[in-house]
Amino acid sequence: MDWRSFAQQMASVARDLLAQDSVGSTLARITRSAVERVPGCDAAGILLLHGTRVETLAPTHDLVVDSDRLQEDLGEGPCFDAARPSTDERVFRIADFTDEQARWPMYAVRAHGLGVGSMMGFLLYTEDEELGALNLYSRRPGAFTDESETAGWLLASHAAVAFSCARSHSQLEQAMATRHLIGEAMGILMGRHHLAEDQAFDVLRRYSQENNVKLREVARQVCEKGGLD
Repeated sequence: MDWRSFAQQMASVARDLLAQDSVGSTLARITRSAVERVPGCDAAGILLLHGTRVETLAPTHDLVVDSDRLQEDLGEGPCFDAARPSTDERVFRIADFTDEQARWPMYAVRAHGLGVGSMMGFLLYTEDEELGALNLYSRRPGAFTDESETAGWLLASHAAVAFSCARSHSQLEQAMATRHLIGEAMGILMGRHHLAEDQAFDVLRRYSQENNVKLREVARQVCEKGGLD
């Protein structure tokens, strides 16, 4: 591999990732870059683990979804382990699924049946948080080399920072939108019922608690219907 050229490509990818305008587009660019830039990679996806439930993000092929669903059903697998919080294994590489039954015996056999020949996975993490796992698939045994692993690790490092930034930006935008929505709902209640600002907010808060409905949704109902039922 021409590492100088690859470094230039990674720099371009890093800039491209940070230029994306949503979490979804950032994740799609990450997995697409894996297929384009990592030698041997035929498909890629990002796996998030919620307890024992698996969430697949930005898969480039149905093979990724099928593999993640299989790991969830079996409760075992490399991606499942790599995405687990506080895992000690931040990188894994499976050279040949016909010879990988010691660690994940049930998954290895059935993944081979799906057409998986070899795999790599990288924990996506920053100094402050763990974000899931970037998983790369090949239909050929032995497709991933040391160079592939280095390339994947570099991509995952850039991807983790971009993913974290995109998610933080999305959360900030959502918080601002929620604040605006609540303010609009308070204004409606203040005008209709002649309430002070703190009284209007207390009406929203009590309704939220008593009906087990998120405050944002209570505010939306007020804005759409002009009041509360």
